[in-house]
Amino acid sequence: MARSREPLSSLLLYHLFKWSVVSPMLHVYFRSRTYGANHVPQQGNLVVVANHASDFDPPILSSCVRRPVSYMAKEELFRVPVLSPAIRLYGAYPVKRGSADRSALREAMKQLDQGWAVGIFLQGTRTPDGRIPDPKLGAALIAAKTQAPLLPVSIWGTHLIFKESKWPRPIPLTIRIGQPIAPPPSTDRAGLESVTAHCTDVIHQMHDLGR
Repeated sequence: MARSREPLSSLLLYHLFKWSVVSPMLHVYFRSRTYGANHVPQQGNLVVVANHASDFDPPILSSCVRRPVSYMAKEELFRVPVLSPAIRLYGAYPVKRGSADRSALREAMKQLDQGWAVGIFLQGTRTPDGRIPDPKLGAALIAAKTQAPLLPVSIWGTHLIFKESKWPRPIPLTIRIGQPIAPPPSTDRAGLESVTAHCTDVIHQMHDLGR
């Protein structure tokens, strides 16, 4: 039976890191604004989909949706004695190089079964302007297999943090969270493409609003 919430130890670590590090950074240094936080289901399966422009995006996204968000991480990180248990508690799951698609799918579904929200950047990598020119179908496939809703999130401003600077600039950030989107009814490719395109369009519409 799937859990409705993340493990208690992970929830405690999430809130500790959020309120001691991420939240002060967001509100003081980056003067962030978040819209639509009331759209986030606080229990049950959830696939959070977003644009991606910076390494700052994962902790920002997790903080702003007000529940822990699990992400894939390189398998090598889980061989580090102190780091491995910490990132596991925070929701990271290992993915082998060279088999990322199959491994990520399997591990993401395990995380959902444990009550986590799973975060996926639709482009699969960072883009210089924060837009999504070539969205991948992985998020829609996971949603279809688990019948988890997809939550579209736009992160605006992180693409400018390191523009012409080696030190993170205090760029005002804006995070917009859309309404949950129903998962595809099956793993049929046409359905996956349709839902992925819809998620991308919603994120771009929010991103275009800027600050």
